[in-house]
Amino acid sequence: MTDLDTRPAVDWLALGAVIVTVVSWASAFVAIRGVGESFGAGPLALGRLLIGSFALGAIVLVKRRWVKPNRTQWLQIISIGVFWFGIYNVSLNAAEQRVDAGTTSMIIQIGPILVALFAGLLLGEGFPRWLVIGAGIAFAGAVMVGVVTAVTTTSTTKTDADFLGIALCLVSAVTYAIGVLSQKPVLRTIPGLQVTWMACTIGAVCTLPFAPALLDDLATASTGATGGLIYLGLVPTALAFSTWAYALTRMNAGKLGITTYAVPPITITLAWLLLGEVPHYLAVVGGVICLVGVGLSRRK
Repeated sequence: MTDLDTRPAVDWLALGAVIVTVVSWASAFVAIRGVGESFGAGPLALGRLLIGSFALGAIVLVKRRWVKPNRTQWLQIISIGVFWFGIYNVSLNAAEQRVDAGTTSMIIQIGPILVALFAGLLLGEGFPRWLVIGAGIAFAGAVMVGVVTAVTTTSTTKTDADFLGIALCLVSAVTYAIGVLSQKPVLRTIPGLQVTWMACTIGAVCTLPFAPALLDDLATASTGATGGLIYLGLVPTALAFSTWAYALTRMNAGKLGITTYAVPPITITLAWLLLGEVPHYLAVVGGVICLVGVGLSRRK
C-alpha cells in the first residue's frame, strides 16, 4: 500500500457545510444593508431572531435530542442570547445604517482577538507575545478604518461623517466576544444546536420591545425588503448556524475558526455586485491590517 492510499479522504460534506456557513454569514452583511431603509435596527433584529428561532426550534424538535442545562449553564446560555444574539444584532444593524457592508465585516473580525484577550484576563489563560503584538496591529487597523470612514462621505453611507458607525461595529465585536466566551464552556455538555436555538430565542425575547415598530415596518416594507428579512432569519441564522455546528463535529475547531477570515472579502465582493458599494481604498487597507493582526495573534 502506498502513502497515497493511506491519506484520509476529503470530507466533502463537512467542506460543503463550511462553504455554506461562510458565504451565508458574508451575505448577511449585504442583506442587512439592503433592507436597512425599510426596517429599523431593533425591528430588523427581532424579525430575524423570531424567524431563526422558529426554524431552529423545528430542527431541534425533529432531532429530539435535549440535555437539561444546570444553573450555571442556564446563565451561560442567557449570556449568549443577550449579548451575541440580542445586543450584537441590534448594534450591527445600526452600524450598517452608517457603514458599508465590507468595512463592517472587516471590523467585526476584531472579535477573535477580543475573545483571546478576555480569556487571558478573565480565564487566566495569559497574554502570549504574539497575541499582544497581533492585538496592537489589529487595533491600529481599526483606528485607520474608523478615521477614514469618519472623514469620508460617499453615496453608500446614509449619515454624515462621524465615528458612531465604527463605535457600533466595535460594540458588535465586543458582544460577539462575550457570547463566544460564554458559549465555549457550555458546549462541552450541551448540543450545539440546542444552545443555538435557546440563545436565539432568548435574543428574540430581549428584542420584543421592538415588536410594535416591527409591525409598522412590515406594513410599509416592500416585498423585496420583507423577503430580505426572511432570508436573514432562515439562511445566515438558522441554516448557517446549523451547518457550522455540523462542520464543528467533523473538523478541528481551530482550523474551522480560521475560515471566518474569508467573510470580509466575500462580503466586499457581494456588496460590490449587489449594492454597488466599494469601501474607500484606505478603509480596505485598514481592514487588511486588522486581519493581519488577527492572523499574527494566532501564532504560537
